[in-house]
Amino acid sequence: SLLYTIKFELPLAMGESSKIPVIETSPLRGGKKYVKLNVGGHLFQTTLQTLISSRHAQGSMLQRMFSGTVDVLTDEEGYVLIDRDGKHFGTILNYLRDGGLRIPSSKQDLCELMKEAQFYLLEDVIKQLQDVIDKENNETRDLHYLLENFKFKIPVLTLPMPEKFFLSIKAPVVRFAYNRSNNKFSYTEKSADTLLCNIELFDKLSAQHHNRLCFIRDLSGRNEICCWTFYGGGKKLSEISCTSIMYATERKQTKIEFPESKILEETLTCTLYQTTEPPLSDSQDYPYSSYWEDSAPM
Repeated sequence: SLLYTIKFELPLAMGESSKIPVIETSPLRGGKKYVKLNVGGHLFQTTLQTLISSRHAQGSMLQRMFSGTVDVLTDEEGYVLIDRDGKHFGTILNYLRDGGLRIPSSKQDLCELMKEAQFYLLEDVIKQLQDVIDKENNETRDLHYLLENFKFKIPVLTLPMPEKFFLSIKAPVVRFAYNRSNNKFSYTEKSADTLLCNIELFDKLSAQHHNRLCFIRDLSGRNEICCWTFYGGGKKLSEISCTSIMYATERKQTKIEFPESKILEETLTCTLYQTTEPPLSDSQDYPYSSYWEDSAPM
């Protein structure tokens, strides 16, 4: 079995109390030195080589801490204490080990990881994260530009966008998503007609109220077969799904409904969040066309 010996290294800096407990594996197994870390209550264990000698650790705060430049504190169990939130420390430790960086999917986690990278002075991580943040900001800015400079044509969303984008639009939003190919079952006899009724109602409402509300036709291929979503005041107000599953002669069928009165009611509620400025205005050209097409209301 693997044998361990525990010893204390020489003081790192600023006082003889700053000794780091080191776990040494048996020389028969390579003799690697391991350090135990307590980062804001999250416990980790790694080699001194990862923290000091790794090419990804060069110039970092961790290299300074474990090579004698910066003083450290330890607890009675031998853990080196780091007074930071340990939520993303595992990501940073993995980067030091092999240079791979897992980019968080949420903006909040991205910003949190950026703060940790700045504290630990990991310049390459900071650069990679900043590139992702800049790209997201540019995409959002381009899409906002499109919405603010469009008037008599209705934007058609052709690629999926996160919910946070619709929430960030200043004007109230009526988003109509439909994709007939999403269905796993056959449609009921009247479903084609009711889907057409929904499409016609969207065209009618957008033609009448485009100067008050922001209408978006969503053909991005989401899971919705036919769905209306309403946003206003930075929040999702309501959602109307127009599909249901029916059972007929031992097989399932998808039924598309046309809840016209409910759609009109929610559209009216949406107008209560109308901003002082018109949501869309004239423009001859717009960026980020890979996400959008334009279609004049029918």
